[in-house]
Amino acid sequence: MSEKELLAQRFEEHRSHLRAVAYRMLGSLNEADDAVQETWLKLSRSDVSEVRNLGGWLTTVAGRVCLDMLRSRGSRREEPLEDQDGVIRLPDPVVSGPGGVDPEQEMLVADSVGIALMIVLQTLAPAERLAFVLHDLFSVPFDEIAPILGRTPASTRQLASRARRRVEGAAPAADTDLARRREVVDAFLTASRGGDFDALLAVLDPDVVARSDGGTLRPSLLRRGAADVASQAITFARFAEAGHAVLVNGSPGVVAIAEGRVVSVMAFTIRGGRITALDILTDPERLARIDVGALGA
Repeated sequence: MSEKELLAQRFEEHRSHLRAVAYRMLGSLNEADDAVQETWLKLSRSDVSEVRNLGGWLTTVAGRVCLDMLRSRGSRREEPLEDQDGVIRLPDPVVSGPGGVDPEQEMLVADSVGIALMIVLQTLAPAERLAFVLHDLFSVPFDEIAPILGRTPASTRQLASRARRRVEGAAPAADTDLARRREVVDAFLTASRGGDFDALLAVLDPDVVARSDGGTLRPSLLRRGAADVASQAITFARFAEAGHAVLVNGSPGVVAIAEGRVVSVMAFTIRGGRITALDILTDPERLARIDVGALGA
């Protein structure tokens, strides 16, 4: 085996980990793959003969690549989930069959990285996001993160602390009982299919937020409050009738399938036995990347 082949083999051992880092940083599966590829290119051009911890080295390189990609998107908006035209932008969901997460996807949704957390991460400035993701989610020491940001370890620690407070405030811990969460989702689907307004109110948190991302081809939707969200029962019914149980970022969710293709993905955030957030992806371009056959639907 040549030296380059050996290096490529060692890189492959870390690919899933690096993709997980990039997904949390970027919220896009395609961009995460691009970041991993860029990390490989940097490795192939570098002399790492003296590097004792290749995994740590690759993690910091991937972090730097993702930071550059975030900054290249332009200045951060105060409300990054909604652009100037009122179009909702949700992070890419990781969808798997109801039987469990595919081994290749397992790292992507480890540590309870649900859609709710991914949405909050989008609200962080790039430097905050890097400090929080690398330290809090991947245990990278601050003295290794600081050079990426051009800051001191103490300053980097402050960034992560500020990000942590925002994450904990905006995405408190969700219910952990998987079976109970599935019951709540099933109750929502039953109420939607029957157009039962009262049943929908019973399963929705009073302050529930519903967001729909249709991309550039379909309209977006933003509703707040149980009554407002329940009023969309007819819209939900269309998705519910074609709905199949799946896992979305490791949590019970629903995909609607019509004519052999996915037409929507519904992700639920559930706390106290009620739905606090409902995030729906209807963007045909991103939905086309989901392998229907792998969902067991």
